[in-house]
Amino acid sequence: MTTVAGPAPDPTGEPAEPVNVAERSRPWSERLAGALAHRNYRLLWFAALGSTIGTWMQSYAQSWLIFDLTHSNFYLGLDSFLGQLPILLFMLIGGVIADRHDRRRLLTGSQYVQAFAALTLAALVATGHVTIALIFLLSFTAGLGQAFGGPAYQAMIPSLVPRRDLPNAIALNSTQFNLSRVLGPVAGGFVLAGIGVAWCFTLNGLSFFLVVLALASLTLPPHVANANPRALGEELRGGLRYVRGQRLLTVLTILAFVTTFLAMPVSTFLPAFATQFLTGDQAPEKRLAMLMASQGLGAIVGALMIGSLGRFRHMGRALLTGQILLGLFVAAFATSRILPLSLALIFLAGIASMAVFSMSFSMLQLTVPDELRGRVVSIYMVALRGGWPLGSLIAGALSDRFTAPAVMIVNSGVLILIAGALLLRKHGTLQKM
Repeated sequence: MTTVAGPAPDPTGEPAEPVNVAERSRPWSERLAGALAHRNYRLLWFAALGSTIGTWMQSYAQSWLIFDLTHSNFYLGLDSFLGQLPILLFMLIGGVIADRHDRRRLLTGSQYVQAFAALTLAALVATGHVTIALIFLLSFTAGLGQAFGGPAYQAMIPSLVPRRDLPNAIALNSTQFNLSRVLGPVAGGFVLAGIGVAWCFTLNGLSFFLVVLALASLTLPPHVANANPRALGEELRGGLRYVRGQRLLTVLTILAFVTTFLAMPVSTFLPAFATQFLTGDQAPEKRLAMLMASQGLGAIVGALMIGSLGRFRHMGRALLTGQILLGLFVAAFATSRILPLSLALIFLAGIASMAVFSMSFSMLQLTVPDELRGRVVSIYMVALRGGWPLGSLIAGALSDRFTAPAVMIVNSGVLILIAGALLLRKHGTLQKM
């Protein structure tokens, strides 16, 4: 089994240094943002930042619109589920395609699909023809774009930076995503209050063209097609066999699903917490924007912490410890009824969640050979992205019967028990990392 900590060849052709020597010899500033020194990565990073700000602006406006139309946690969970359902259905196929075809073209096409969904929703809202069913349909359509673009994007990242900057590139990718989670809801609040909810969707639709332009500007070697491609089903089975045969990859994939299934529904239920359980002088929509921004800011801190560390010993133990802390912070948030305390707790939960996911994905990317990267990444992403909507759907139904805080407290307890049991195993797979 390939290990993360050992030396490995660099995609630029340079020999890699042992982790403990290479990382200690680099200035802290390079370890924090070394990936941005590379032009291709820098172009795509800034374009993705602008586009993802638009995505979170839409997420804020759409969750508020759905809750305003239905006043139902179940419908919030159902929208999240339908947006992620294409990932469960098609992302494994998207991973195979990402290994067979030009990843830049696949990613460009996915931007057009998502732009179409956002701009259509904007038109429906502006003309007064929006319904909850049409919102669900467009969420599913946007998810289709992500199902085929996601593996291509993640598989492209290692080709944009040298191997030693790969953990930092992954962490910075998480940072831009969560910086957007801070800025998007804030911008969405101003746009919604100033010029209306339809403009939140319009601006998001236009933001996808930033990524299209950046992709066209990348300097990459031409795509070389596989001269002897196998049947799509056979290549998919090959990726699944590889993951099953690598115990580390199997454990990381299962833990990604469990963590998002149990912990991430708290993000889906933020409109309910802001409206029903927290008090204060602020309007509910302002409390929601503050909660989303605080969670995103915590995730930025968590990603930067892991990105500045690079590869380090006992990363597996740190991953399990982070999962325990995540469960504790989410449970504490669910019990809070005071806005400042809730903001602090969701901030800490954001740190823990992003530290966990950054460590997990770094270990996976550093282990996978490039010819299998699209397929293995797609399997991992199905688990990571699939756990959240499935968990939200089930937790949403239970929350309408009980309460959102009660459900999240139980979920957090289960997550703590699972991570604690794995951490106590002396010879577990993650204990060796």
